[in-house]
Amino acid sequence: MHPDKLKQLASHVLTIEAQAITQLIARIDDRFVYACELMLRCQGRIVVLGIGKSGHIGGKIAATLASTGTPAFFVHPAEASHGDMGMITAQDVVVALSNSGETDEILTLLPLIKRLGVPLIALTGNPDSAMAAVADVHIDVSVAQEACPLGLAPTSSTTATLAMGDALAVALLEVRGFTAEDFARSHPGGRLGRRLLLLIDDVMHTGAQMPRNAPDDVLKEALLEMSRKGLGTTVVVDGEERVLGVFTDGDLRRALDHPVDVHTVRVAEVMTRHCKTIAPGTLAAEALQMMQQYKINALPVVNSAGKLAGVLNMHDLLRAGVL
Repeated sequence: MHPDKLKQLASHVLTIEAQAITQLIARIDDRFVYACELMLRCQGRIVVLGIGKSGHIGGKIAATLASTGTPAFFVHPAEASHGDMGMITAQDVVVALSNSGETDEILTLLPLIKRLGVPLIALTGNPDSAMAAVADVHIDVSVAQEACPLGLAPTSSTTATLAMGDALAVALLEVRGFTAEDFARSHPGGRLGRRLLLLIDDVMHTGAQMPRNAPDDVLKEALLEMSRKGLGTTVVVDGEERVLGVFTDGDLRRALDHPVDVHTVRVAEVMTRHCKTIAPGTLAAEALQMMQQYKINALPVVNSAGKLAGVLNMHDLLRAGVL
């Protein structure tokens, strides 16, 4: 087959599916609002039902809801008929997916769902279906045509259902005031979780690991301290551990531009005063942003009394996966 023909076929599929999604916009009406209200009032979980391709879409919708602040899980209708129905309680809300609206495995469960008094939200492609008739609210996700040239494989219909599920999830997210920090808590193992949950306290150097010198120490002693601690800096503190400044690799290069005796010059004479510092409890992502903004590789961590609490290095953030 000619490459241009393949491109043409792919473009045709995407055009049909894009049109299917666009047509959903007009269906965001009071029924959509009522569905959101039922889900917001839910005291239990959102239980998503679907079988076949709708089941795969249902699993994704349940996962999206759960990760955006609406507790949800997926139940396979066939399994529900053989014991998993016990997973659904009177405090839940059921979201049932079926393009035909006549899926036998779901219809079998509807009397039990109604007996529990569980609100039912149906997303189907057939407003005249049995599921639509018994649902507390029906959302029409019908499509003009499937992208499959045979009109058989669920393509546009599953895309439309997935998009409507995303619309519900994001609407609920906004109403709940769900934040990026909330999202990170449900994704602690991901990069976003590390960026939004990790504090500098978790990665900074403390105690004997902190490179520090007194202002009267000679430059040689500061260089030895920097070498021992390996952070490319040493913090200059007074007798009460109050931060007076820092001496860095950059300060060393600038000092060597002039005649200097490392055995006699005091570190206070060549250090950077009024250095950038950061407070304990700060997010690691904020520290990274600060380092990038000011083009520095290390930060003294200073508590509310102005005393040295730790030293943070760019490499600490890299190892933690913040960048």
